[in-house]
Amino acid sequence: MEIREVFARNLRAARQGKGLSQEELAHRADIDRTYISSLERSVYNASIDVVDRLATVLGIEACELLKRPPEEPQMSTAELDD
Repeated sequence: MEIREVFARNLRAARQGKGLSQEELAHRADIDRTYISSLERSVYNASIDVVDRLATVLGIEACELLKRPPEEPQMSTAELDD
């Protein structure tokens, strides 16, 4: 998964977890709502300043927006044959 997709997924999850609409998050972060939508759809890359601003509004560390999900365990060929 590309970092842009990781960021998009984490941003959406954090926003929804706080019960914020894209519009409300955009307003609080002083960012255009359509830009939030584009970030959540992996259309644009966010600058480090935007990542920090969004994290601040969401009440999380910026690194949480860039954290990759734990990889799912890979099955070996032998396990697939069983």
